[in-house]
Amino acid sequence: MAELRVVVAGAGGRMGRALTRAVVAEPKMRLVGALDRADSEAIGKDAGTLAGVEATGVLVSPDPLPVLAHTDALLDFTAPAATLAYSELAAQARIVHVIGTTGIEVADGAKLKAAARHCRIVKAGNMSLGVNVLAGLVKRAAAVLGPDYDIEIVEMHHRHKVDAPSGTALLLGHAAAEGRGIELSQKSLRGRDGITGARPNEAIGFASLRGGSVVGDHMVIFAGEGERIELTHRAESRDNFARGAIRAALWAFDKKPGLYNMTDVLGLH
Repeated sequence: MAELRVVVAGAGGRMGRALTRAVVAEPKMRLVGALDRADSEAIGKDAGTLAGVEATGVLVSPDPLPVLAHTDALLDFTAPAATLAYSELAAQARIVHVIGTTGIEVADGAKLKAAARHCRIVKAGNMSLGVNVLAGLVKRAAAVLGPDYDIEIVEMHHRHKVDAPSGTALLLGHAAAEGRGIELSQKSLRGRDGITGARPNEAIGFASLRGGSVVGDHMVIFAGEGERIELTHRAESRDNFARGAIRAALWAFDKKPGLYNMTDVLGLH
């Protein structure tokens, strides 16, 4: 395979800069474009310099059309509205669209599925290889332990995160629900306050903590009578997510159009 031509969306943000560093460091890739909002201070600046590496000659642009016309893959950890717009452009360009954006509404899933008829979309609540292995363990544990063990998911992120529960927490929740053979939407329990009554059977509880500069901590608790099992992942750097996105883009390049996830990428089925 020749060098994969890659565009980074949200290039001026913290995650965008991590993606840029990962692309520049990957010998199988070449950075050919960088995008951000029209009001971003990053517009017109060199994407490499912004990311703390050598200058790339790629300037951050607000206009995706000319950029996406000459690329193979778009790495996108932006915001729901931007991601949905990018997915339509990715479909038109027939490219790979790697989505690490969280907070996308379930109702918008149909738009992504429509775009995936023409392009390869890899979407995950967390691109970290470790988190996706954890999700596999959670699914297996939920199936083996059964309904006698209550499931609680606790997550903590930095103070600037705007959505809750995190995309990773929901990914883990879906894994637990799948292991139990239930629908998360029917069993999800979020936020407790006041006189709540006893814990419902088969509920999957979520607790979201925010503060400081925490990149991302997640714990899945299986609480039974007389014992407790805790499966934990702590992200110490955004580079973990960037490395997963790189792997996803390389994997999806020669695949048929469709909507994939990191379970597909890692062969964890």
